Amino acid sequence: MDLAVLWFGIIGFFFIGYFVLDGFDFGVGMSLPFLGKDETDRRVLINTIGPVWDLNETWLIVGGAALFAAFPDWYATLFSGFYLALLLILIALILRGVSFEYRHQRPESQWKRRFDAMIVIGSAVPAFLWGVAFSNIVQGVALDAHHDYTGTLFDLLNGYALLGGLTTLLLFFTHGAVFVSLKTEGDIRLRARRLATRSGALTIVVAAAFLAWTVIAHFSVVLLVLALLAAVALVASWVLNLRGAEGWSFGFMAATIAFAVAALFAALFPNVMPSVPNPENSLTIANASSSVTTLTIMTWVAAIFLPLILLYQGFTYWVFRKRVTRAHIPDDHPEPEPAAV
Repeated sequence: MDLAVLWFGIIGFFFIGYFVLDGFDFGVGMSLPFLGKDETDRRVLINTIGPVWDLNETWLIVGGAALFAAFPDWYATLFSGFYLALLLILIALILRGVSFEYRHQRPESQWKRRFDAMIVIGSAVPAFLWGVAFSNIVQGVALDAHHDYTGTLFDLLNGYALLGGLTTLLLFFTHGAVFVSLKTEGDIRLRARRLATRSGALTIVVAAAFLAWTVIAHFSVVLLVLALLAAVALVASWVLNLRGAEGWSFGFMAATIAFAVAALFAALFPNVMPSVPNPENSLTIANASSSVTTLTIMTWVAAIFLPLILLYQGFTYWVFRKRVTRAHIPDDHPEPEPAAV
């Protein structure tokens, strides 16, 4: 197999892993106003992702590093042309991470509410903008002969891209709600299941419209098959959530996101950054990739370390597999014991 094509697939795998794993983190963060009735509920929600959220984000770091090394021209065009959008994503991720660490440092409710708002914003902004960014990459953007982006930020906010952003926002929100129902017990578990049912119905409609638009605009048999698999998995996840099978529902939701991202990469192939309206300026797998020597070294490194990363992440999830309940949340301000008589 051509090493450049192989690394196109590997980068797709990294982004699938990132969207599946950090996707439910985003969803849990966005669900705080809907499921967090009180401070204990909010702490339960945050604790469901507390041990893994930063580990999930490493998939983005690895994916970005692999993109830089395997396709430097793609990386340069993407990060220069989408600079403002990616900067907003970075700021949102920083705000979310800081909020997880600092919201419990002081007891005042106003202090915690401000950080909770930052968690919601820091989850919703990336969830939306990642869909906008990938939709524009698939649709194509204005590139000159030097592969430099010549459009503006507002050119990226077109109808197809906004629909893609809304699709990822709803997918991640529903993914997070299902994850909460899988990781909690009692009333919050039931409320999360009901929330996933309502948001899932809307997600099915929006995602179907986006996938249909993508298939029509970039038709191929592989794309059609992947889009249909994503649609079937999404409906199956919604039905299983109705039946209270949270584990299966979560698995099928993860499969939905995996098939959807794979469909976007299939729509993109063999380009990595199509140019419109001048296709001769497009970046392709062939003209954007690194040398064969670089790709060969990267392949050996990936063959050694990628299985270790997967094993470590699987072990982490196994260790923190138990459900989180309100009983697990210690009281920050316990009532003083009565004085001895």
